[in-house]
Amino acid sequence: MTHDVQEMSDAERVRILAKAALFAPPPAVLPDGRREIVGLSREELTEALVAIGEKPFRTKQIWHWVYHQGVTDFAVMSTIARPLQEKLAARFVIGRPEPAVVQTSEDQTRKFLFRFRDGQEAETVYIPDRHEDRGAVCISSQVGCTLSCRFCHTGTQKLARNLGAAEIVGQFMAARDSYGEWPSPHGDTPRLLSTIVLMGMGEPLYNYENVAKAMRIVMDGEGIALSRRRITLSTSGVVPMMDRVGAELGVNLAVSLHAVRDDLRDVIVPLNRKYPIAELIAACRRYPAASNARRITFEYVMLRDVNDSEAEARALVKLIAGIPAKVNLIPFNPWPGSDYESSTRSQLAKFARIVEEAGFASPIRMPRGQDILAACGQLRTESRRDRDAA
Repeated sequence: MTHDVQEMSDAERVRILAKAALFAPPPAVLPDGRREIVGLSREELTEALVAIGEKPFRTKQIWHWVYHQGVTDFAVMSTIARPLQEKLAARFVIGRPEPAVVQTSEDQTRKFLFRFRDGQEAETVYIPDRHEDRGAVCISSQVGCTLSCRFCHTGTQKLARNLGAAEIVGQFMAARDSYGEWPSPHGDTPRLLSTIVLMGMGEPLYNYENVAKAMRIVMDGEGIALSRRRITLSTSGVVPMMDRVGAELGVNLAVSLHAVRDDLRDVIVPLNRKYPIAELIAACRRYPAASNARRITFEYVMLRDVNDSEAEARALVKLIAGIPAKVNLIPFNPWPGSDYESSTRSQLAKFARIVEEAGFASPIRMPRGQDILAACGQLRTESRRDRDAA
């Protein structure tokens, strides 16, 4: 990479972060002045405790109760004396997003409409594994989205704001509440919610600081303790931030590709006009966490007579040759007003066979939760940026 290109890349990163600030979440403080503990880093929690005259060792105690035990009431923290419990309750709160609506699909997929303190809403989906007693929580990073991908229902909702670290972590914690999955005194609680996928509403890399902070909390070994191998971040290709994800988080990477030609991807994934396919694939090749054991996932929604030809399948394997990767083929999930149709079963099979014969795993992701609009690309809420002014 030349010096000029590096300077351009740094300038673009600054632009992205500046834009994120325009859509910043509200402060995590209640009207009564109490501060939200969920979403604070260890360092921030220590500073907050020292500020009220407590010793730094209290951080470890409180962290364990909040993120390992999942408590929401200081009064049940049995390792902390009652006077301190009352002192903490007067100054802090352990909150969760409000599950305004919870729907469970015929296939047991569960969708949550979470309402945050300012009234904004986002959707979260738990997708149980068909064959094992576990599953993935699909978490949102923004209320709405800026990308306007043509096949995605979320893309029809303008960005209202970014979610804060507390709201991102809180989605996972509230989903755990729903399944009663916090540790029991007998240590026999199953781990159903075993994976996080940042594939819900929004583009995670346009809210990187909050997403990164939330995932560091999730990965902390003394709390939720989810391995980076069990976290997948999906991006439509915000190239300047992809290197940073690899260097700082090292989580699994999924790329919403959906086309192998710039002229087509410019239409169905408009972000491609800023970061074209060649730049995106180059960033994938640089991704430090990619290996045969931790392959990059290329997401490819199958649109009938748009991007599903056998010629495009051959172009796809040529494009990603040499990258430790797998290709998730996603039958298009219709939503009200959508312009596309899903590829036929036979065309899906032909496309998958070409990819597999080239040495790439190419599972066809069967739609989950379609009856409750919880499938890939179907999430959307009525939240708006101007809600407070309406």
